[in-house]
Amino acid sequence: MTGVDLADSLVYGHLWTTAETRELLGDRGRTRAWLRILAELATAQGELGLIPEPAAREIAERAGAELDLEAIGDVTRHSGHSTLGLIRVLQRDLSADAREWVCHGATVQDVTDTWTGLVMQRMLAIAARDLGAIHDSVRGLAERHRGTPMLGRTHGQPGLPITFGFKAATWAAELARHRERLEQAEPRLAVGQLAGAVGTMSAWGPEALELQRRVLTRLGLGAPEISWTAARDRVAEFAALLALVTGTLARVGNEVYNLQRAEIAEVSEAPTPGVVGSITMPQKRNPERSEHLWTLARVVRSQAALAIEGLVAEHERDGAAWKTEWVLVPRASTAAAVALALGVELVGGLQVDAARMRENLDAQRGYVLAEPVVLALAPSIGRHRAHELVRDVALRGQERGVPLLDALVAEPAVTEHLPVERLEELLRAEPELDAQIDRVLRPGS
Repeated sequence: MTGVDLADSLVYGHLWTTAETRELLGDRGRTRAWLRILAELATAQGELGLIPEPAAREIAERAGAELDLEAIGDVTRHSGHSTLGLIRVLQRDLSADAREWVCHGATVQDVTDTWTGLVMQRMLAIAARDLGAIHDSVRGLAERHRGTPMLGRTHGQPGLPITFGFKAATWAAELARHRERLEQAEPRLAVGQLAGAVGTMSAWGPEALELQRRVLTRLGLGAPEISWTAARDRVAEFAALLALVTGTLARVGNEVYNLQRAEIAEVSEAPTPGVVGSITMPQKRNPERSEHLWTLARVVRSQAALAIEGLVAEHERDGAAWKTEWVLVPRASTAAAVALALGVELVGGLQVDAARMRENLDAQRGYVLAEPVVLALAPSIGRHRAHELVRDVALRGQERGVPLLDALVAEPAVTEHLPVERLEELLRAEPELDAQIDRVLRPGS
């Protein structure tokens, strides 16, 4: 299949969707889901005596077969109605009695919102699965490298020593929060609609709530406490949740992208056989996964913003707000699914160069350990005076191109309170981060 959207492209589709989301959100998968909803609706209506039982059986049987998508598209274009094409093509092979009862009392939004509930449910499952794999890999990195010292950087500059395990543990903690959010969101988001024209269920009389319960239970969805035709917070939460997840993956990708720079070279993506970094510079190994995670996260964030716009809807139904979801839900879902798959690959194959991390740390000539010197001086001369003194010494030492130890030893105001042996000890300090890492890896222990 080819199409205007890159997700439908034979050439570039793999960058924008996955096999799972293509099946879930493509014309064929969406149509099958809509037909299943119509089949369950008819079945439950037949059981409750809302439509003739023979008609219900016939509708359900026909809805279980493949329909002509070209014909559905043609009727949809000519009718100007978003669901009438599907209904009329379904009716073609039904008896005269049965065709009158297709989609009895239900609106297009009943069908599409229930489908959206199914999509959100499936996407939450995909996200939970892949996020679990990513989380496991990141926890492994945190454990293996809890004692691997490296530069901690702030504002893009060397700050204080940390360990790579500490960095990975911050990723793991964030991923754990997302896993919790996914689990908490599922009961709110995996919900169908089936509310009728203005949400009152008036077409089904006293059997309305039981009808809704039966249909949605068979579809594996929860029943809403009340109509949500104009309350679009579920979709907004879903898109925002995907934006949070992909934002974290982009943060990890951004970190790998920067640490893979040749002048830093502390981590790198696992090479993929056959992948070409540049058609002009054959030596290059580009961080393709990391970079694409940024791109995908931007796409998802833009769709989340659009979903939040839909929170302001008019009266009991607002097509302008609601129909934007037909675009944003698939786009956010496909981009998020690719990001999750890339995240599994990226952290699962991440290469860590501990020796290079130590090299980069040692290249700072002790200046990243100025803080311990300030803290050691503070009891004698005060915290702020100590900071000013060490700052002045460090600036002069950097200008002269000497290690921090030499600069400190040359300053009597320092050595008056800290002997050379104590300064040497302070500048050999290794980060003690096991306790924090364990709080992430072994919570509650």
